[in-house]
Amino acid sequence: MNFELTEEQKMIQRTIREFSDTEVAPGALERDRNKQFPIDVFKKLSELGMMGLPFPEEYGGAGADTISFAIVVEELSRACGSTGITYSAHISLGGAPIHLFGTKAQKEKYLTPICTGESFGAFGLTEPNAGSDAGGTKTTAREEGNNFVINGNKCFITNASYAKHLALTAITGESNNRKEISAIIVPTDAPGFKIIDNYEKLGLHASNTTELVLEDVRVPQENLLGERGKGFKQFLVTLDGGRIGIGAMAVGIAQAAFEKALAYSKERQQFGRSLSEFQVTQFKIADMAMKIELARNMVYKAAWLKDQGKPFTKEAAMCKLYASEICMEITNQAVQIHGGNGYMKDYHVERFMRDAKLLEIGEGTSEVQRMVISREVGC
Repeated sequence: MNFELTEEQKMIQRTIREFSDTEVAPGALERDRNKQFPIDVFKKLSELGMMGLPFPEEYGGAGADTISFAIVVEELSRACGSTGITYSAHISLGGAPIHLFGTKAQKEKYLTPICTGESFGAFGLTEPNAGSDAGGTKTTAREEGNNFVINGNKCFITNASYAKHLALTAITGESNNRKEISAIIVPTDAPGFKIIDNYEKLGLHASNTTELVLEDVRVPQENLLGERGKGFKQFLVTLDGGRIGIGAMAVGIAQAAFEKALAYSKERQQFGRSLSEFQVTQFKIADMAMKIELARNMVYKAAWLKDQGKPFTKEAAMCKLYASEICMEITNQAVQIHGGNGYMKDYHVERFMRDAKLLEIGEGTSEVQRMVISREVGC
């Protein structure tokens, strides 16, 4: 086994780490306070060629691998969780299903603007009554001439306010009392398509989380993404890749909390000694470092398997589950090490803890990940 990053991966890591430290981190606290979407950050990421990182060059991408994608998500998230989740969703949820299942014409029309940064990537799966039970979709797309007429609601959709189009799931028929769920690409400026951005969230305040309302939205049947009736399965495949992004995001936020806690423990004096001189603190720091390293290795393994074309469903679920849970634990401990200061926004760690919670919920809750893993190991 070779744990060494390639020269290209190292270059991407150096570039995005410097970018994150200089362009992303300085404004993270203010964006969180003001719920300000980091649009300027993404304009600069687009100039760096990062917006289509793992997609083919013929569609405006950079042709990089999944490990490189995980590195970028981790470094952005270390600086700002909201920026990290925006980027991760843009690639893994917005661009990936079009890349995986779209026709050449669909990729040219819909993947290219995602890769060039002209449009943000988003997708519509979750509904008010279909969260963990994504198969409970109620949005419908009935045929009318050469069109689909779509009606329904989607909730908790990332990036939709800044997306020119997105893929979503809808019921296109029913047979033997079973829903036929298909994926359809829908322009967000279509008549009857409404995006509502008024959620009050615990964390990730600078990311865009919206509700979608579709009332008699018409799109041509040529916008069907992949095979009819296979939309749900396609989106499960998409979520496997997305879980690598969530795992990388968790590693980045945990790394940020670790760095803040370590620095603070060396500076803070109590009882005539720095906190870092007390064994109880040393043990907490050691556990943080160990768990971050284990989580990062699991993320990289899942990404490597994906790049090799090998099955990675189990590993993606494991990396998402483990990384998100240790991220929550580490951010909590970082607040504890900071004491009263940890409860204050200026010290950043309370933001890390708020941002971390979503990672145990989004793209499949911890409970769902355990279901996936148990199934994959033959339970």
